[in-house]
Amino acid sequence: MPNDEIMTVKEIADYLKIAEKTAYQIASEGKVPSFKIGSSWRFRKNEIDLWISEQERNDTKGKTGE
Repeated sequence: MPNDEIMTVKEIADYLKIAEKTAYQIASEGKVPSFKIGSSWRFRKNEIDLWISEQERNDTKGKTGE
């Protein structure tokens, strides 16, 4: 999958190993980088990968007390 690929809700749910309903929810709440084309949510894989790295860093900071 190319790094600049645009992903659907189903693809992002599979990629993050979450339910599609959860993917819709986090997209609509602005918790994950996403955009809409018409009524359909879309995600850029490279932005999702950066978001995952950021979530990991934030989680590590919380555990180490930084």
